[in-house]
Amino acid sequence: MSAIPGWLLRHRITVEAYQGSGAYGDVYAAAVPVQCFLDEQTRLVTAADGADTTSSSTAYCPLGTVAPPGSRVTLPDGRRTVVINALRRDGGGLPTPDHLEVQME
Repeated sequence: MSAIPGWLLRHRITVEAYQGSGAYGDVYAAAVPVQCFLDEQTRLVTAADGADTTSSSTAYCPLGTVAPPGSRVTLPDGRRTVVINALRRDGGGLPTPDHLEVQME
C-alpha cells in the first residue's frame, strides 16, 4: 500500500465525523485535526444519495481518515463546511497514492 507522500499534506483541516441522529439532533464525534492536501475549487460532484451537487473544496487525506457524509469540517481559513461524499481511493496494492477524497459543500 502506498500513501500520499507526507510532503504533499500541506494543509490541516478539523473533522467532526457525523455519527447519526439522536433525540436532540445530529451527533458528531470529537473534532480531529487531519493533515491533507486541500483543493479549493468549485466543481460538480455526486452526493452519497446519487444527486448532483456543487462542491467548493476537496481534501485529499490519509486513507484512515474518518469523514462520512454529513461530517462537519473546519478549513484552514476558519470556514466551516459539510462533507458531501468521502471516496476511498485504494489501489489494492498497486503503487498508487492511496487516500480518502473528501468532497465538501
